[in-house]
Amino acid sequence: MKFRFLVLAFFTFISFSSYSQVKIIFDTDIGGDSDDLGALAMLHTFIDKGDCDLLAVMCWQTEEYAVSAINAINTYYNHPDIPIGLRSGDYHHDEWYYNKPIADKFNHSMEYKDAENATQLYRKILSESKDKSIVIVTVGPLKNIQDLIKSGSDEYSKLNGKALIEKKVREFVMMGGGFPESENEWNFNGDMPGVTKFVIENLSVPITFSGFEVGLVIKTGKVFNNIDPNSPLYVGYLHFSKNAPWIKDQFKGEILDNASFDQTAVLYAVKGGLGKWWEKVDDGQCIPDNNGGNTWKTGKKADHSYLKLTIDPEEMATLIEAIMLNNF
Repeated sequence: MKFRFLVLAFFTFISFSSYSQVKIIFDTDIGGDSDDLGALAMLHTFIDKGDCDLLAVMCWQTEEYAVSAINAINTYYNHPDIPIGLRSGDYHHDEWYYNKPIADKFNHSMEYKDAENATQLYRKILSESKDKSIVIVTVGPLKNIQDLIKSGSDEYSKLNGKALIEKKVREFVMMGGGFPESENEWNFNGDMPGVTKFVIENLSVPITFSGFEVGLVIKTGKVFNNIDPNSPLYVGYLHFSKNAPWIKDQFKGEILDNASFDQTAVLYAVKGGLGKWWEKVDDGQCIPDNNGGNTWKTGKKADHSYLKLTIDPEEMATLIEAIMLNNF
């Protein structure tokens, strides 16, 4: 613990002022893992610091309380008007997800039925944006992106979805896959065979991947045992620690550390950090299969790259925790 506080003191002196404000659209499957909540908290910190403009939160998750939870989190952090887009589909409820506990405890003004259609919201925002100005951060399965690519002209733009992305998006930052190879990763699978393969093969803008292996070794969350229990981070992480199928057996009444997959994608998207926290491998391209697997093929036929962590995972954990808590 002493080591973490020393590292935190070091990072406190890092100046982030040299980075310009990044226009972000955040696409999440919130509820099933705590890292989505942590990543959204980081984005609110970056908004407050003037580092990013969060144009919308797109929700892949069709869980009944997902929209309410997102809106409750946004409201808690004093940004209640951020638009929320939702993937088409009938809703369901998962009791072990932390969406309902957050929606029950914190003020919100939106329910599932109030969210906009994700494809329409994507098209509206992109059409109104400057060329090559948007960074889309995906931290869940890619169905919303597939739907956007397949979309046709409408009242927002004469361009089809693929052309609209090429014109308006500067970069995709995807938490997903495993590098240099992976057999089956959730964000590349999502119980939706072929979606990731379609998306990656039909995007012609740069894609930076933060693979499963990056976030797996960065453990965050236990520090939230010492924060205000009337906060979404505390409520969400505690419920997750107690109820998530792969972690609940370790629960002893306190929040547990968990992998920080999605937070790495947000940190890179807003702050970069190449040469400081990680390096990019860019000598090839990601080749996904139809079932959540992928391989890295050497030879540059697409503008793909993936991140490799270059600092101690505990140092990165300390930094991510500080940003989640707006304490850096």
